[in-house]
Amino acid sequence: MDKPLVIGGHTFTSRLLMGTGKFSSPEVMKEALQESGTEMVTVALRRVNIHDPGDSILSNVGRDRYVLLPNTSGARDAEEAVRLARLARAAGGGDFIKLEVTPDPNYLLPDPIETLKAAEILVKDGFTVLPYIHADPILAKRLEEVGTATVMPLGSPIGSNRGIRMRDAIEIIIEMANVPVVVDAGLGAPSHAAEAMEMGADAVLVNTAIAVAGDPAAMARAFKKGTEAGREAFIAGLGKPRKKAEASSPLTGFLR
Repeated sequence: MDKPLVIGGHTFTSRLLMGTGKFSSPEVMKEALQESGTEMVTVALRRVNIHDPGDSILSNVGRDRYVLLPNTSGARDAEEAVRLARLARAAGGGDFIKLEVTPDPNYLLPDPIETLKAAEILVKDGFTVLPYIHADPILAKRLEEVGTATVMPLGSPIGSNRGIRMRDAIEIIIEMANVPVVVDAGLGAPSHAAEAMEMGADAVLVNTAIAVAGDPAAMARAFKKGTEAGREAFIAGLGKPRKKAEASSPLTGFLR
């Protein structure tokens, strides 16, 4: 029996979170969201006018259908991230916030010190904080201790489609975590999502691989299936890898 995914008091049946960037049009994004089965959608505060209910992205996301997860993409330090989060809440964006602090424009790697600093402030402000981080087990524990709702280790750099290059560290995070672990960034194929779920991740977040696909709606369905298959395999219990062969049928007694 699987346990439900609960984040910030919300129970989710889908373990696939989706981003809204890079789609060719709001209509294409809307169709992909529907096909993915996702229930939580992240939007970059720098790309939307959260004050405007007619914003082309927000109006197609459907705020009554999805839990909106504004993100602080583009923030270079804790101060900027906190300011963006507070602006989002003041504009009606709610208390959920995906915390991203990425000072380096080339690799968009998260700043662990500024992320922890911002998380401490935002948790005290009453936000439900989902921090995007390196696959750093110690940082993940520190964030959990200050009260973040999840931790979101990167599989590989944002938008790289390189899959899970930090597997060993993510496995330690999963083993140690008492909050949901959402593998974020770098998942370029449904098999990457399945791998993360087979490892025991609670959810995955995907954007680029779906948005830039030739058929984003079809790719969204594929990621939905990959996420579900990986979770089912984890719950079923995967066999352990072995160095030596082990016959699945008897090797003796059949030539009498």
